[in-house]
Amino acid sequence: MKETDPSAEAGKGRVPLWLDPEDLRWLADHCCCPANASDADKDRCGRLRFRASAALHKHGQPR
Repeated sequence: MKETDPSAEAGKGRVPLWLDPEDLRWLADHCCCPANASDADKDRCGRLRFRASAALHKHGQPR
């Protein structure tokens, strides 16, 4: 697994976000997209859920 490079992430315009493990678990397991959500919204939801799950995994937290 490649470590996150904070300066590279900042170069992409990304910002750090610190959440409690319980909040990450909730985010990883819930999709709140309505049935008529656009593909772009579904993709965004998938990326957020994946990143939440990856953050838990990276820090050895159960999902």
